[in-house]
Amino acid sequence: MKVILLDNVKGVGKKDEVINANDGYARNFLLPKGLALEANNSNLSKLKAKQDSKAFKREEEKNKALEIKSQLEKITLKLEVKAGENGKIFGGVTSKEISERLKEQVNIDLDKKKIDLKETIKTTGIFTIDLKLFEGVIGKLKVEIIGK
Repeated sequence: MKVILLDNVKGVGKKDEVINANDGYARNFLLPKGLALEANNSNLSKLKAKQDSKAFKREEEKNKALEIKSQLEKITLKLEVKAGENGKIFGGVTSKEISERLKEQVNIDLDKKKIDLKETIKTTGIFTIDLKLFEGVIGKLKVEIIGK
């Protein structure tokens, strides 16, 4: 019997997957517990529409990420921080601070988790930072750290 899984079932399959299950297993376990639907024409067309919608949303998110990437590669973000005479910063510049300054200066709201900062920046100068905007879309941002 062909069924559409409504949830991940260990050892059977993942959500929204169409599988062939034994008749008894499908009728006595999967269907009564609400883990699957019978794979008839109407349910299959609903699944197809759901998958198309998900693919469209992912494509929109990717296009938005590419747009943000092109904007960020044109700018240099400037941060003024307290620093000593030799260029060492008191404390350090973190991805959270970079995210906040992006919002203030360029009006781009970027989650701090998407900023791929290996370690906090502890000296003044110009740094190039990778940004993981979407799967396969990695942008670069120039950050200039200026000591006060």
